[in-house]
Amino acid sequence: MDLKTKRWLVLIASVLINLCIGSGYAWSVFAKPMVAHLSSVTGVAVTAAAATLAFTISNLFGPVTMIIGGSVQDKFGPRWVIFVGAFIFGGGVFLTGFTTSTTWLYLSYGTLMGLGMGLIYSCTIANTVKFFPDKRGLVAGLATAGYGTGSIVVPPLANSMISSMGIMATFRTLGIAYFIIIALGSFFVMTAPPGYKPEGWTPPAPSAGSAVSGVDKTWKQMLSDPIFYVLLLMIMIGAFSGLMIISQASAIAQETTKVTAAVAAVAVSMIALANTGGRLFWGWVSDVIGRYNALTIMYIISAVSVFALTATPSYSLFVVEAMLIALCFGGIMGIFPALTADMFGPKNNGVNYGIMFSGFAIAAYLGPMTAASVRASSGGYVTAFIVAAVISIVGILLTQVVRSKSKKMQEATAKA
Repeated sequence: MDLKTKRWLVLIASVLINLCIGSGYAWSVFAKPMVAHLSSVTGVAVTAAAATLAFTISNLFGPVTMIIGGSVQDKFGPRWVIFVGAFIFGGGVFLTGFTTSTTWLYLSYGTLMGLGMGLIYSCTIANTVKFFPDKRGLVAGLATAGYGTGSIVVPPLANSMISSMGIMATFRTLGIAYFIIIALGSFFVMTAPPGYKPEGWTPPAPSAGSAVSGVDKTWKQMLSDPIFYVLLLMIMIGAFSGLMIISQASAIAQETTKVTAAVAAVAVSMIALANTGGRLFWGWVSDVIGRYNALTIMYIISAVSVFALTATPSYSLFVVEAMLIALCFGGIMGIFPALTADMFGPKNNGVNYGIMFSGFAIAAYLGPMTAASVRASSGGYVTAFIVAAVISIVGILLTQVVRSKSKKMQEATAKA
């Protein structure tokens, strides 16, 4: 089997591995049973906020190990980094099945699972993108879609397991299953050869739409490039609206359209599907029309949709608008691994994208916090929606700035 064929096995293995670690976003299924368990074993009423802090901790640790994992796998290859990550992630989930206090929960589900999640994700994304210079956007979308699919596939499975065997046994079972799947999957992940190009494929000439620089930069060189900071703002802006809606979808639906929690849960599922689908769709689109053209369209759709939420008269319209926002959010997450490789080269994309991903971490705090703060102070979400719309418009402008800068860089390179 030649490398051009083997790379698809690497992609399939990476998608399955990402599906496992993406289950970290299924916290909402575990939240209520975990609160009940902790309140029972401690004899003290544990709040939902106290338990949910574990989810926040895992998201804070993720970007840290993405940078570390990216650096290690750029030097030694991704296989063993993923294998070690299987122990940490699977172990974190397994140990959560022995929780007797919030401290234990923060260390197992929060710290260990978050560390393993970032370690694995940095390898599956960066290495896979290196194997597909001819389809970077589509493949980055597929790999990140696996991550998003975890939040769709795991909830019904976990909910059924919790009903039949209880919350603690569910965590122990899932932990073992995740370890086995990730560990086995790691042996199908091989290191992409430096500068790999599939046989018969000729790189297209760089264009302003694609923004392929053709230059490999280290993380230090990337940080010294002003374009990096613009791109960091762009990923943060792209994630802001999506995370605001995803984190508050049920509450927003119930408040603005007066539906029940059960009906709002349907909207949450539809939004999750749009998030996953957006990673595939926009990844493919960006390969066809260029990254910056795709980003411009996404920011426009996001700005219009989130502003439309300020006057949403019906539940069905809310679902459509929220799905459009999630579709674009997923697209941002799917495109940026490829865009980072385009701009700063694929060689060091593991650590480079890990640093770029910190923009997502910032948005993960600011987006939900803005919605919650506005709701607490004004009694509604309208101002938060307006803020998100304005921020998306800024994203449109920043995209044109980077497009122009990229075009000038390419012209200078051509002359040289």
